[in-house]
Amino acid sequence: MKIAVLADVHANLAAFRAVIADIEQWQPDTVIIAGDIINRGPQPRPCLELALQMQAERGWHVLRGNHEGYILSYDHDLNTGHPPQGGQRVLHGPIIWTHQEVVDLLPQIKALPTSLALATPRGTVMVYHGSIHHDRDGLLPSHSQLELQAKIDSEAAVFCTAHTHMPFTRWVGQTLVVNVGSVGLPFDGDWRVAYARLTLDQHGWQAQIVRVPYDRAATLHAARAVMVPACGPIAQIMVRELEMARSFLFDFVPVYYDPVIAGKISADEAVHRFLADLDRMPATAPARATAPSLLMP
Repeated sequence: MKIAVLADVHANLAAFRAVIADIEQWQPDTVIIAGDIINRGPQPRPCLELALQMQAERGWHVLRGNHEGYILSYDHDLNTGHPPQGGQRVLHGPIIWTHQEVVDLLPQIKALPTSLALATPRGTVMVYHGSIHHDRDGLLPSHSQLELQAKIDSEAAVFCTAHTHMPFTRWVGQTLVVNVGSVGLPFDGDWRVAYARLTLDQHGWQAQIVRVPYDRAATLHAARAVMVPACGPIAQIMVRELEMARSFLFDFVPVYYDPVIAGKISADEAVHRFLADLDRMPATAPARATAPSLLMP
């Protein structure tokens, strides 16, 4: 039995197409997309349409992640007359633009499940975007066994997760824990697509993290040409994340989010200062082993 699990496409169409081609060559029995197909990248609608197409035509399982949740939350705020204003609206530029791009597909997004339990001859394969507690509660390579144990369902034979963009595999008790990494926005310093191959044979479950190159130049061009003008200054940090395969918004938010909201500094100036500080950092600075946060503390 072979299962492919991928996640965190983040509107990166070239990366999505590359992973689909690799998966089709491997020919698994089941394919699962564990959320965050849209937002934070330049091609949300084509990526969402492609995921829904794979679901309809090939039976792929498609889950909803926290970034789909951001779009649904913004739609709710918009419909109830409480959309973000001022500095908050500027910082939420990617969410607002993505919402505009996929607004007619919101019913399909809302219908997506947030987890999956797949029965197999050797136990249940459970897939969550984050943990059993929340879709923003990520599992990291740096977590201890006890920390991981508190975030998974120990009844699972295999527990797959995503969200942190930091792939790893580890046994926690009798459960094989697999963070499948990110298709479109890795944060471990390796820009290539990451996804997981699960294999069940006579020895039990095994997991492999696969890395696949893609046309990153095409995505960077689209990000600069489309996303930056459409989404505002915060998109410049997202482009830098694509370039460096590192998480930078996590560092930006605690320092600049509240001052921008309070009107103490403009979003443009905040991003300018942040990127200037980033350029002064050593090029060999390690990847942040931490869960990415979009624009919310």
